[in-house]
Amino acid sequence: MNTLLVLPIIIPLTAAAACLLLRRYRVAQRWIGMIAAGLLLASGIGLLYGVYRHGIAASQMGGWPAPFGITMVADTFSAIMVVLAGIIGFAVAIYSSTSIDARRQSFGYYPLLNVLLLGVCGAFLTGDLFSLFVWFEVMLIASFVLLVLGGERAQMEGAIKYVTLNLISSAIFLAGVALIYGLTGTLNMADLSEVLRKMENKAAVTAVAMLFLITFGIKAAIFPLFFWLPASYHTPPVAVSALFGGLLTKVGVYAMIRVFTLLFVQDIEFTHGLITVLAGFTMVTGVLGAAAQNDFRRILAFHIISQIGYMVMGLGLFTVTALAGSVFFIAHNIIAKANLFLVSGIARHVGGDYALANLGGLYRSYPWLAVLFLLPALSLAGIPPLSGFFGKFVLIKAGVEIEQYGIVAVALGVGLLTLYSMTKIWTEAFWKPASSSYGVSRAARPITPRTMVAPVAVLSVLTLLMGLAAEPAFLLSLRAAGELMNPAAYVEAVMGARE
Repeated sequence: MNTLLVLPIIIPLTAAAACLLLRRYRVAQRWIGMIAAGLLLASGIGLLYGVYRHGIAASQMGGWPAPFGITMVADTFSAIMVVLAGIIGFAVAIYSSTSIDARRQSFGYYPLLNVLLLGVCGAFLTGDLFSLFVWFEVMLIASFVLLVLGGERAQMEGAIKYVTLNLISSAIFLAGVALIYGLTGTLNMADLSEVLRKMENKAAVTAVAMLFLITFGIKAAIFPLFFWLPASYHTPPVAVSALFGGLLTKVGVYAMIRVFTLLFVQDIEFTHGLITVLAGFTMVTGVLGAAAQNDFRRILAFHIISQIGYMVMGLGLFTVTALAGSVFFIAHNIIAKANLFLVSGIARHVGGDYALANLGGLYRSYPWLAVLFLLPALSLAGIPPLSGFFGKFVLIKAGVEIEQYGIVAVALGVGLLTLYSMTKIWTEAFWKPASSSYGVSRAARPITPRTMVAPVAVLSVLTLLMGLAAEPAFLLSLRAAGELMNPAAYVEAVMGARE
């Protein structure tokens, strides 16, 4: 199990180094990127299987006993997230082989892709707050360079907003880490869980909790800290947008769920009540922003925000069922959202633009693309029997069980508006006839590379299968939620790890 814990770190790190050594050989870099992402997915599956069979796994790097060393730990939730990172990384690596131009590949696209996956997996598997800060910085550096790679004007403008807000978030994060160390004398999350529960100064703990809520709120793009996201996520190549939309904000959500189930549970009525309110506002502002857009990727960018609201809703409700709904919904959304960005890239490839007004006729000329769009789009809207329906159903059920009817009403209303946005894309890009100036006619049908179609098809099938096999997927999510709500096993695994 110790080997499986470090493989999701070693694989992308080794691949990034190899790609840098072979920076003049683009073909070799492409193959290294795809193979490494495939190995990352395989190691994630192995880790999830090991955690499922043998329980939470923890290891101390360098042989230092907890809480003094660098802790690596995987429970069911973090193992699920590593698998999802592997799925999206593998899909994007294949898609990028033809969608990323030679110039960007020469400037280090594949090393940066692997460094980003390194940071993502490190954040999922770390067991102490300072290491989490470090992994967030690794992600920030890689994502910023990927955002500006190519040097286009729109990219630079979006990147300035992106990096400015995220640097502010990092400063607040570091301040929170310093304060919590000053209060407790430790940064190991398992040790902090025990120390914070015994502290008498609850007001100080709640104040520090608000710093972490702001930090991870910026990373996750919750209300009112989201405005950097729609200004930047539509500017890079679509493969990068898919990677960002699928993974980066979810790392923020993961960190928020981790600390507000393991550490900051002293004043649940205030902290989690506030999170529930913010979840509702996040849903509404995101979906209204999407409804006002007329660009394929801008609509999807705003929908990232609204869907984050559902994930955070489960944390705010703070029951086993609600957290299981959040875990299930995160898994569904990572796959569906990344896939929709990849679909938008194919639509631009064959239609020439991301603007819906300049698209049309895709249903008639590319019926297979219409099907591949509808599966994740209807899942995002919560249409049964797709995965999005079951995620929303569990969250709404959890809200009704504890009589939180306000957030339930918001969740239902936002689901209808999400369907409206997906219908707008369908009507404009797929259903309406192609115009004489833009769109796709039967006479001119650009050939779509198989390396772009195959990842989209596989992710669409996964969305369908996750809905059809909702019971086993939900049972796994329920196990993850049970571990989050009862962190005793997590604490025991970490504090008992001496290897």
